[in-house]
Amino acid sequence: MKPLTLRPDLRMIYDWISPSSRVLDLGCGQGELLAALQDGKQVQGYGVDFDVANVVRCVAAGVNAVQGDLETGLCEFGDARFDHVVLSQTIQAMRHTEAILNEMLRVGREAIVTFPNFGYWQNRLQILKGHMPVSDTIPYQWYDTPNIHWCMLGDFEELCAKNGIRVVQRVVMDKGKRVSLLPNLRGSLAFYRVARD
Repeated sequence: MKPLTLRPDLRMIYDWISPSSRVLDLGCGQGELLAALQDGKQVQGYGVDFDVANVVRCVAAGVNAVQGDLETGLCEFGDARFDHVVLSQTIQAMRHTEAILNEMLRVGREAIVTFPNFGYWQNRLQILKGHMPVSDTIPYQWYDTPNIHWCMLGDFEELCAKNGIRVVQRVVMDKGKRVSLLPNLRGSLAFYRVARD
């Protein structure tokens, strides 16, 4: 898969990854990001996904992937094994959010985390109307959502500070475009590069 054909959120992550680096993609899905990185940046990529069907698709596409439950941690990976560890639009569905963030920075030099911003103005409007938000970045009804931990930009940054994690870079987007003015209100999707102090 060529980088230009990636969804805008995956393209943002692609741009942050160093050429020839070692990348672990947690919740890798069908391996679109890793395939593009292997082809365009010659990374050594490795994916983990809970869904066996996704792992089979990854392997068929030439992407190294294994089935695994992120809730049990990353004990199969040694310390500092990767340059970048990616968790894209998955952290809000993790029961042990703090633990997975710390594990990412145990096995990797840098973590890239993306999540739907619950503070987005359209989410707030739906709440004012008496309903849980449903949108492009939150595509589930309240009763069938895998998401259990909603957060806003400040919440994630406080979690990082509590754990001695430094925010290297933050980008907020809406509909594939960067948002700089009032990002917590106007941005639907947050991207963070984080590392240990």
